[in-house]
Amino acid sequence: MEQMLPDDAATAQLGAELANTLQPGDLVILEGDLGAGKTALARAIIRTLTGDPALDVPSPTFALVQPYEMARGPVLHADLYRLGDPREVDELGLLDNAAAIVLVEWAERSPEIVAAATHVVSLSIPPGGAGRLVTVRRQQR
Repeated sequence: MEQMLPDDAATAQLGAELANTLQPGDLVILEGDLGAGKTALARAIIRTLTGDPALDVPSPTFALVQPYEMARGPVLHADLYRLGDPREVDELGLLDNAAAIVLVEWAERSPEIVAAATHVVSLSIPPGGAGRLVTVRRQQR
């Protein structure tokens, strides 16, 4: 699926739609350059999954992983941008809980995470800079 997201409201709507399709054990890769909207989309997904539209969802850039609890299990939001070595991902425990829904930004820094992905969401800034172009792919397990 490929579509144009003209504004933040459209990004939030897509995040809600994606959240409603996710199951425990799903690992979602969020791809795109800096400023492409990865964290904004993750916020919308997490807010929908937790049922809290006002939830503070900070970027995990410095913490590397932000955990959230919901009734049906944990949600982990990770940012691997600052990962120094792909082997460091094991210390984050992203694949340790089969009941977790995991959202990962900058996953290309860990081949192990890329291989475990169930969904890949690619975001890009179109020529002219207005809105975002998004492609969503479901991966085979």
